Amino acid sequence: MIAILLVVIAGVLVFGHDPSAGRPLLVGTAQLVVGIIAAFVIGIVASLLGVAGGELLIPILVPLFGADIKLAGSLSLAVSLPTMLVGFTRYSRDWNFSVLGRNRAFLLLMAAGSVAGAFIGGLLLGIVPDAVLLPTLAAILLVSAVKVWRHG
Repeated sequence: MIAILLVVIAGVLVFGHDPSAGRPLLVGTAQLVVGIIAAFVIGIVASLLGVAGGELLIPILVPLFGADIKLAGSLSLAVSLPTMLVGFTRYSRDWNFSVLGRNRAFLLLMAAGSVAGAFIGGLLLGIVPDAVLLPTLAAILLVSAVKVWRHG
């Protein structure tokens, strides 16, 4: 189901949205209702998969709210923080993080790489054009869909 969702989202990004238009697919009450439902579903999926949800949130912000890809990425970071904190709290109560203690060196290396990558990505944000980011995100979603499909 997740693999199919990722493919649909990638398709909407590539074929259902004109990056230069900046117009939302829905407006008013319909946009609000769909936005709340999407956020709820993203929260559930993010918690189930142990992710921040940006891979789902950005593709919702771009077509549904007409946000450009760079703004959607920034908004995703801001919205994902509470999602990650809730997920972290929930997972830590069930001792799901005990594996992290046994792999502390790996965890620290991954965290350092992630922070460095976020820093460099922030610097590249002003250089890389939107026309490259949108198809790149769609490609990442398709690759993720294939990996989820094979794993499931």
